[in-house]
Amino acid sequence: MKLESEGTMESMQELAHQAAIDTHQRFGHRLMGLPGTWIGQSYSKAHRLRDGSMLSNLNGFAHPLAEWNYWWQAHYLDAIIDEGRSYWDEGNEHRAREALARANGLLRGIRIRNFGILPNYFFDDMAWLALASGRLSEFTQLVTGHRSRPAEAAVRTLGRQLHAGMDGVLDGGLYWSRKRDFKNTPANAPAALFFARTGEKETARELLQWLEKNLFSVERGLYLDGLRLTTQGHAVEPAVYTYNQGLVLGALLELGEPADLAHAKVLIDATTKSLSTAAGVLSFNSGGDGNLFAGILCRYLALAGNDVRLEARSREQARRLVMATARHLADQEPRRLSAAIQRWMIFSAAAQFELNAGQ
Repeated sequence: MKLESEGTMESMQELAHQAAIDTHQRFGHRLMGLPGTWIGQSYSKAHRLRDGSMLSNLNGFAHPLAEWNYWWQAHYLDAIIDEGRSYWDEGNEHRAREALARANGLLRGIRIRNFGILPNYFFDDMAWLALASGRLSEFTQLVTGHRSRPAEAAVRTLGRQLHAGMDGVLDGGLYWSRKRDFKNTPANAPAALFFARTGEKETARELLQWLEKNLFSVERGLYLDGLRLTTQGHAVEPAVYTYNQGLVLGALLELGEPADLAHAKVLIDATTKSLSTAAGVLSFNSGGDGNLFAGILCRYLALAGNDVRLEARSREQARRLVMATARHLADQEPRRLSAAIQRWMIFSAAAQFELNAGQ
């Protein structure tokens, strides 16, 4: 899949469609063979690559207790919804309905694989699945004319869990896990976005204000990782990750007040200066979870780049970051589910710019 420049031999939407097919073939399967289910496995199934080499199946995809990574599945679900919506927009109702069926199968598979329930140990995991479930219900409404009952139930159940994870320790904020010793950006920002989308604007605003007060570095223009409770009080975890900036950006755009949009501008500018190469390619984190980070940021940069409420300069910065990162990934063949989803998400994000340019 070669790209010469922003004029491509294959469009970003074509690359996204192919990435979806590759991800399903290499990593997806029915959970324990059950009809009406779907799940992603961490490592690729045995699959012949273009160079003729084989990927080993490290987990044994049929094993019900193989590594499966709850929050990766939430992003898998989001990516499937992206795919379905793109087919719907193209007028391909058949493919859109196929994607909808797979998305519902994945939500069902997540529940079964999580021992029949949706709540999880980590609040950030639940925030991601709550966001994806909300999008699934909206997509179901688009295709069928009615909301998805399982997805709506997931939104309600996970929303209650997120509320239960907040308290007044450290003057507010949401814990990262049920251990309740760490409050961080990866939990608070997607929760803020979720509450903003579901009409709880005040709660969303409180979480964003807590983040800005406690974890925004004015000097860098970026969000730090979190606050860890200690016997002496608390300590800042100062790491800066690409996806944390994307999470906050998405929540800012959803709330959309003038101050939010001004802060989004600062965040996009700092991301461009500090978290990308001279060629505009976003920084990548290695490892299983890290394989998702740049993809998550691109999802929300695409929203920013197509948001006319932002200044033209900010929109162009966002567009360039997404397009350069997508071109960088065009010839890769990921061997883990997280990397495959990231690549797919980035192509889908880049396709939004192509779509809007053609309108």
